[in-house]
Amino acid sequence: VCVCVCQVWEGKNIVKLVRMMLGETNPADSKPGSIRGDLCIDIGRNIIHGSDTVENAKTEVGLWFKAEEFVSYSPCAQPWIYE
Repeated sequence: VCVCVCQVWEGKNIVKLVRMMLGETNPADSKPGSIRGDLCIDIGRNIIHGSDTVENAKTEVGLWFKAEEFVSYSPCAQPWIYE
């Protein structure tokens, strides 16, 4: 069984932060504690994907979602998180 869960995240430096959580494309180069570092073995059997640039993210988001499917909101903690 193959399950695909698509998500769109936003935030300051989000691409860089998510890439750190994912780990390197090659799981052997990934740090322990990252998703690929802990759960992957081969590049060809990678269990997770994340866009590597904002431009690529925009293209990839368009493959899965329509503009009207997004909801705009401001978290109540936003003033405590961002300057």
